[in-house]
Amino acid sequence: MNITNKIAQVLSISEAQVKDTLALLDDGATVPFISRYRKEVTGSLDEVQVADIRDKALQLRELDKRRESILKSIDDQGKLTDELKSKINKAEIMSALEDIYLPYKPKRKTKASIAKERGLEPLADLLLSPDLSTNIETEAAKFINLEKDVEDTTKALAGARDIIAERLNEDQETRQEIRALFMKKGSFKARVIPGKENEGTKYKDYFDWTEAVGKAPSHRVLAMRRAEKEMIISLDCSPEEEDALYLLEDIHVDRRTPSADQIQLAVKDAYKRLLKPSMETESRLMSKKAADEEAIGVFAENLRQLLLSAPLGQKSVLALDPGFRTGCKLVCLDRQGKLLENTTVYPNEPQRKMAESGATVKYLCEKHNIEAIAIGNGTASRETESFVRNLGLSNVQVVVVNESGASIYSASEIARNEFPDHDLTVRGSVSIGRRLMDPLAELVKIDPKSIGVGQYQHDVDQSALKASLDDVVMSCVNAVGVEVNTASKELLSYVSGLGPSIAQNIVDFRNENGAFTSRTQLKKVARLGPKAYEQCAGFLRIRDAKNPLDTSAVHPESYAIVKKMADDLGVTIKDLMSKEDLHKQIKLDNYVTDSVGIPTLTDILKELAKPGRDPREQFEAFQFAEGVEKMTDLTIGMKLPGIVTNITNFGAFVDIGVHQDGLVHLSQMADRYISDPNEVVKVHQKVQVVVTDIDISRNRIALSMKGSNGDGGARTSSPKKAINRKPQAAQPQRREKEENTENMSMQDKLAMLKNRFK
Repeated sequence: MNITNKIAQVLSISEAQVKDTLALLDDGATVPFISRYRKEVTGSLDEVQVADIRDKALQLRELDKRRESILKSIDDQGKLTDELKSKINKAEIMSALEDIYLPYKPKRKTKASIAKERGLEPLADLLLSPDLSTNIETEAAKFINLEKDVEDTTKALAGARDIIAERLNEDQETRQEIRALFMKKGSFKARVIPGKENEGTKYKDYFDWTEAVGKAPSHRVLAMRRAEKEMIISLDCSPEEEDALYLLEDIHVDRRTPSADQIQLAVKDAYKRLLKPSMETESRLMSKKAADEEAIGVFAENLRQLLLSAPLGQKSVLALDPGFRTGCKLVCLDRQGKLLENTTVYPNEPQRKMAESGATVKYLCEKHNIEAIAIGNGTASRETESFVRNLGLSNVQVVVVNESGASIYSASEIARNEFPDHDLTVRGSVSIGRRLMDPLAELVKIDPKSIGVGQYQHDVDQSALKASLDDVVMSCVNAVGVEVNTASKELLSYVSGLGPSIAQNIVDFRNENGAFTSRTQLKKVARLGPKAYEQCAGFLRIRDAKNPLDTSAVHPESYAIVKKMADDLGVTIKDLMSKEDLHKQIKLDNYVTDSVGIPTLTDILKELAKPGRDPREQFEAFQFAEGVEKMTDLTIGMKLPGIVTNITNFGAFVDIGVHQDGLVHLSQMADRYISDPNEVVKVHQKVQVVVTDIDISRNRIALSMKGSNGDGGARTSSPKKAINRKPQAAQPQRREKEENTENMSMQDKLAMLKNRFK
């Protein structure tokens, strides 16, 4: 079965869809481009499905690459038979492939290899298939050889058992049985290391903790691994030893034979010395991979929701980075986010220059026609918010903005290049103001791991995390579209088909030649060839372009179709885009061609109705409760407005304006049962919560949303799907188990395994 067949079966789509999508991906097309502009080719697969095909193909190609390496290695040893080659070619998962290869894998000197050098392999063979009348001690005595360091029968039998133990360890079916046992009955057993009880108090829940591997949620798996890494706890990951030994003995020990005791000893040695360490490593890696995938999936979905937060839009903004001793750094930005002026005011302690600071803010608001004030949510945020609101500025929105990552941006090379003549505080304030105007455009400048919507992001596989988050950023950027004449290099670099180098070339061209007036002009940019143009053009917008389609998501390759629609109606393209009644007169069937079908024509018609439509929600003002500015202001039972800042698989964190986010546990999110917080909330959502517990010593606030938000706390719309869905943990291994046993009874299988050693 080839890659196309396998992917089609796993994803339940046609082989033609997989084949054509892989051809596009292999030709350099991006996921957003394929899902948006090649629906006829793929059968209207969405971003999730296209990305699944890409990732599954990568996984299968890596498997094939390893398969080729193994075949070559065994062939070089002169041990590759047609039967073995067929077996290797039929292996469909990496663990099965490695199990087959294990006996042929070059290894350092082992106990078994030493025993073989001493001539003890025939004794091992005899122990595995003795006659009922065989005297084990008598037979073992025949192998005593002082020159080969076999002084007595005890040493001879020990060597024979070493050989048997290695054979057991390298037997594919035995490994599959033990692997299945680890998956089914394996448990994490965490115990505090003596003497470390007072060092890792944040891990005290795991000082004496046992949990089934298959049921442990990702956050606990990652927490236990971190505690182990910090040498606070010891961590075992295996089933009960007696269960494993019982399974192995039931398969390999025949009590009727005189060698039963020797085989039993070999089984125990094989498990404790070889199989258990190997399978525990596998189990750890598997559980870690599953935990990583779940944590990365949660992070990716949170990031998507944050990036697609409602933008304030192009308005003149005054941004404040609040503080006490050092004052509040203030910047004024024009409607395009350009820095106009900056200063520092001191409305808070210890200076408390309220009148002077107020006069400065009022003057700057009038001077620059300020329409909104953005206040970072860090230190002195609530005090600064109160100061600004008491100024009585009419027609000026006051918004508290999450400033996570602003300090990272301010110290970055991106910020230094953008504002070489300003210090960190100015750059950070600009970031706060701009992320109010357009969260997506500003947050792409910051490493997603620094934005504050992940959990255990430093513990998961970093390459997998980066790939996932890059997918999400690219998806969001291309879903919204980018204004080519105002976008930063960082934003442009996420547009389909571009990347950092061409993005910089676009900015350089814009600086040297002025604003772009058409999409066609993009072809003059250095290194932006036909392929890159095809990929990026539909996602780039040019406001006030001569061709109105350049402001839309209609791809240039479809301009002729739109022109024909307009000509058939006897109107201009501009009229066609502005008059909705004309759309009803268009019969899409008249414009179907060999390459353009109803899916693309339907998208074109939707785009003509709302050209360049921003898919993000409308911005809504929010205000924290007055008089509640620190934890000591809270009381149990208090009802407060809040903003969701982070979502985990056990609940959601909510900012209620006291400099410490509260946790709404999964069980407190709705009046009905829910299994996923995303059923109820999304990042940056405004919610009503009730304080249920306050622990000032541990900086913990417990909140509830039950009965506070209508419909059991559920929101009316669901967040958009992330490219990376949460995968089902350990599915490949489970499928392997089913495939190996579906046509064989347990009795037959046990008999087969026994026969392998006779």
